[in-house]
Amino acid sequence: MKVLFVASEAYPLIKTGGLGDVCGSLPPALLATGMDVRLLLPAYPAALAQAGPLKPVDTIDLRPYFHPTVRLLEGRLPGTRVKLWLVDCPPAFNRAGNPYHAADGQPWPDNAERFALFARAAVALALGWTRQRWRPDIVHAHDWQTGLVPALLASDPARPATVFTIHNLAYQGIFPRATFDALRLDPSLWSFEALEFHGQMSFIKGGLVYADRLTTVSPNYAREIQTPRFGHGLDGLLHWRRDALHGILNGIDRREWNPARDPHLVSRYSAAKLGAKGPNKPALQNELGLPPSPQPLLALVGRLVWQKGIDLVLELLPALARRGVQLAILGNGEREYETALRRVAAVYRDWLAVRIGYDEGLAHRIEAGADLFLMPSRFEPCGLNQLYSLHYGTVPVVHRVGGLSDTVSDIDHPTPVLKPNGFVFSQETPAALLAAIDRALALYRQPTRWAALQRSGMRQDFSWSRSAAKYAGLYAGLRPTPVRNPPVKTRGSSRHRAGVRRTTRAAAARR
Repeated sequence: MKVLFVASEAYPLIKTGGLGDVCGSLPPALLATGMDVRLLLPAYPAALAQAGPLKPVDTIDLRPYFHPTVRLLEGRLPGTRVKLWLVDCPPAFNRAGNPYHAADGQPWPDNAERFALFARAAVALALGWTRQRWRPDIVHAHDWQTGLVPALLASDPARPATVFTIHNLAYQGIFPRATFDALRLDPSLWSFEALEFHGQMSFIKGGLVYADRLTTVSPNYAREIQTPRFGHGLDGLLHWRRDALHGILNGIDRREWNPARDPHLVSRYSAAKLGAKGPNKPALQNELGLPPSPQPLLALVGRLVWQKGIDLVLELLPALARRGVQLAILGNGEREYETALRRVAAVYRDWLAVRIGYDEGLAHRIEAGADLFLMPSRFEPCGLNQLYSLHYGTVPVVHRVGGLSDTVSDIDHPTPVLKPNGFVFSQETPAALLAAIDRALALYRQPTRWAALQRSGMRQDFSWSRSAAKYAGLYAGLRPTPVRNPPVKTRGSSRHRAGVRRTTRAAAARR
């Protein structure tokens, strides 16, 4: 089976979050099952620098839509046998830093044009409009940046089957109506049954409406996004497509995240040799400028945004100071949180270390050196850091949402399918988070029980091999299906209801 992975990022070429981790790890896992997988990404400067040897193998004619031609560069995803294709168009992708945002933190003003160009290049490859003899049986697109791919393929009778994965429904690729017109898309796509969303254009709806199968990155998140609380206005559409929607839990890449072989650590260890984890803590304290201390070291690594509950942690700092713990934070995100963390780090410098930015090696050392890992996310499609923490014997404290519910089982209230491996709280408040931390600190003072909890998490299997087998099962027998527009409105205004009535009347007139 031939599968074309279409994504806007993949580790180690370019990464801003979990999407990059997944799209760098799942293709090699699928390749190991016997599939012929190729990965298509934009040729960002970082990707060109990290990819190793590349050769130009084709030009793709995108007239009359965009630049006359783009180059197709071929190589291998580093450290794997996965064939890599990069869409090389310097006016669109030759920009340093974040692939989606300028240095001021604002989205690039031409993001719609950039990712529409990328989508049209993917469609050309999928339909055999290039010199490449390889044509996919399945095109697997990821998140809003690739949402146009299933939509553009939908009406072609020779198309491959399509799968679209939702990594985070909060990011939808919303643009004005004028952008839709500028992209020269088929006018039939301007409908609330297609790309229109409250008078604007939504890239993600292209995947949600037109893909043959939808997946998201945990079973619980697949259920949550069908509700108003987590559906971000698309819950009606997702509920209508529920038979095509599958929640498949993300895995972790044990080539990159394995404490027994991790080159970033001063001391490597395993569940059988848990004592060897110990030296990583004082080494991390020294690296971060924290005083040596046997007290619990808490950690948080991730995007500093409202979704991740960083404001809950900020409110707890005085209470944590009274408990005598240490806290290490690594991440970047919204400027207000970055500024607030820098300010409080100057006040609590004897026990709080903050590093703004992202450092892959430091992230590994934090996972190994910390005792507790905090993930108070308001919503979390899957989460990977709690999986890294479990594998590294660093006990997670998480909010009971999304994939966190699927992977962390509270020691006092374990789930039916998982052995106890962490601490879970249910209310979205600082008090509830603090109560969970206090329970964890109480157990930390019981070394035998604490070590048993660490080993429980380390021995659970959250590898990609299990998830890849589920994707292989999803792909098996998948064929293109005719497009059926949703008979329900995307939750919103009376204009949507009027649109449903007009569509119904028109259909009745044709009959």
